Amino acid sequence: MAFEKVKEYFEGQGLAERVVVRAQIGDTVENAAQAVGCEPAQIAKTMSFMQNDGPVLIVTAGDAKVNNTKYKACFGQKAIMIPGDRLEELIGHEPGAVCPYAINEGVRVYLDESLKRFEVVYSSGGSLNSTVTISPVELAKHSGSLGWIDVCKGWNDD
Repeated sequence: MAFEKVKEYFEGQGLAERVVVRAQIGDTVENAAQAVGCEPAQIAKTMSFMQNDGPVLIVTAGDAKVNNTKYKACFGQKAIMIPGDRLEELIGHEPGAVCPYAINEGVRVYLDESLKRFEVVYSSGGSLNSTVTISPVELAKHSGSLGWIDVCKGWNDD
């Protein structure tokens, strides 16, 4: 169901060819990168967190890890991931297929600075075997992002 909503959204934007169904993606960034044919860092991971005022998605580069200190400085609270069994209810996508498109109303989306170094990234397309090929600028537009934040480590010299 989520995949159909994502596909329908991109069709409506004239970007249907960006949503690709693949034979297999895998359950890790490395497996996804191999299936897509890109660097692991170019996989746009969508991380799901519960905050005091509701769910938040943060899209990061595949080689980035959320830094708890930076997260708390940005949001004023501790990073608490949404349990997998609540993702579909709170976000609208199943575990392993979370993406920042066609999500439930009220879910806020932010993009991490780690994505800005790429011309193209590959996010989930709302199913375990689909991807969306997109630039970071387009990702900001089509995800309804509230902005760029810096909450990750491991992708640069910090």
